[in-house]
Amino acid sequence: MHKGIFSFLIFAFSLFSAQYEPVKIAFLSDVHFQDLYGSFSDNDFKGIINPKTGKPTILRTMDAQLHSTRIFNENYFAFLKALDDIAQKGIKIVAMPGDFSDDGQAYNLRGLHKILDKYHDQYGIEFYMTTGNHDPVGPFRQDSGKDDFLGQDGFPLGIYSKENIEPNRKIITKDIAESGYLEILDELKDFGFYPKKENVFWSTPFTEYSYQDYSYKKAWQNADYSRRMYNVSEGFPVPDLSYVVEPVKGIWLMAIDGNTYIPKNTSGSPENPENYKEASVGYNNVLTHKKHLIEWVKRTMAEAKKNDKTVIAFTHYPMVDFNDGATPELKSLLGEKKWQMERVPEEEVAKAFAETGLQIHFAGHMHINDTGIRNFNGRMLVNIQVPSLAAYIPAYKILIIHSWDKMEVRTEVLDDVPRFNELFPLYEKEYDVLQKDGCKPVWNKDILKSASYHEFMLFHLKELVRLRMIPDEWPKDFIENTKKITGEDLLLLVQNPKQLHEKRIDSKAFQKWKIEDFLLDIYKFQSADELARKDIPGERLQQYKILEELFSAYKGQNLLVLNLKKVFKIMSLLSNGDPADHFEINLKKNSVIRL
Repeated sequence: MHKGIFSFLIFAFSLFSAQYEPVKIAFLSDVHFQDLYGSFSDNDFKGIINPKTGKPTILRTMDAQLHSTRIFNENYFAFLKALDDIAQKGIKIVAMPGDFSDDGQAYNLRGLHKILDKYHDQYGIEFYMTTGNHDPVGPFRQDSGKDDFLGQDGFPLGIYSKENIEPNRKIITKDIAESGYLEILDELKDFGFYPKKENVFWSTPFTEYSYQDYSYKKAWQNADYSRRMYNVSEGFPVPDLSYVVEPVKGIWLMAIDGNTYIPKNTSGSPENPENYKEASVGYNNVLTHKKHLIEWVKRTMAEAKKNDKTVIAFTHYPMVDFNDGATPELKSLLGEKKWQMERVPEEEVAKAFAETGLQIHFAGHMHINDTGIRNFNGRMLVNIQVPSLAAYIPAYKILIIHSWDKMEVRTEVLDDVPRFNELFPLYEKEYDVLQKDGCKPVWNKDILKSASYHEFMLFHLKELVRLRMIPDEWPKDFIENTKKITGEDLLLLVQNPKQLHEKRIDSKAFQKWKIEDFLLDIYKFQSADELARKDIPGERLQQYKILEELFSAYKGQNLLVLNLKKVFKIMSLLSNGDPADHFEINLKKNSVIRL
């Protein structure tokens, strides 16, 4: 072959390969970072001494963790493990869809900044953040604190930002106050909130330049806090830190700030940080009080199409119902205010964003693994829920963009996390004090026998369901009437022994589990989707399927059986949702395929 032609073919092949090199983006949501080994700028307290390591540690109690939908301490180690994984895989872009902190305290923001800088400097990873309802808790800084840090003597210790919040044992530091947008922007501007010179493009909902007349200087000027305000209600200007960035040629990452802080009293002061409702409701409030975001997404999608850009959006809040079609049954059984129903986005949310042209959206907030798909007039919107590192199932997502129309999503579960049990000796002391004190129910000490992070987080879910979810969410009469029921008892509610014999169903095999195991397994599916199957015995899954079919066929009027019929339908829907582990998104065919 002629040397010149051969060289040209090599050049052409290299150009083709470079052009279609897959782009990988990792999504780390709801990290809820708290700096175990941080320090305060105005107080010498550095925590309590851990006898295992000899290091001072600022941590929350195990009792607090087991009553919360998230842990506060061990997720520190999980975060480091996830970042190590990402670095090892050679991924250079990490998006963080909110709740990167736990209430945005200054000492935690500093600690987070330090860690992200380390991974940027060592591995060249670029981080892009958007805010969640825990960062900030409100639009402006406000005094706060927690009464459930662990003291050296094993009793709870309060840490507050000012003297008069609580009269009991306490540490006072301004660094525990809940930061507002201004403080978060100042501390974390390097992580997407401000442009970088190496970005191909960067803009906000309030910029007026286009892709063609972009300059870094214009972008920097428009990133200023004062230029990112809107009226959430008349006379109530609050910040919006949304932005779109082109970190690599051809890919636009759209970070949508879905926080909507509505004033409690429109006659009150717009500068009073306590005069704003929390933002946890999510996109339902965007439709009513933050409409400029939808218009901005629409403009951005049009600009991206004109310039051949692929848009990947991420926000803290889901755009699509995350209950796999079970929402009506859940409302009917538990009520309108249970199961975090106020956080379920209305169908109008998905429709509004699908009509902007948006197709791929990553979200957090719910601490669940899920995929939601909606089609409106030929427009497909795929909402991918990124699990939390601080809840079951602890995982992050990887998006692999093979081409503009074909993408792959992988879920990376953190089974083993180095040092996850580093704080266990401190919990031993806490448990002993609680037991001697006898003032409140004691958590199950067996959690300290966990052999892996996965096992630890599964135990956290079990205790959370026992201590909080069942008492708070389920009707008391239902729990009272079923608390001693086994799987065999459930069978006999809808079939007599003769019918079971005819169907060749061995009822004795159903004796191995009780209703409390069944309810826990429902929460496993709610949290982990198809990944929960690895944490439920295969035989029991088969038995659930048999019971689902039998209860579905029930035509009687027994109230308890009718309620159980709803429970089994909920289980069936939650355990058979859209692909949520490893799947392909084909935008040309409007399809999502399990891989």
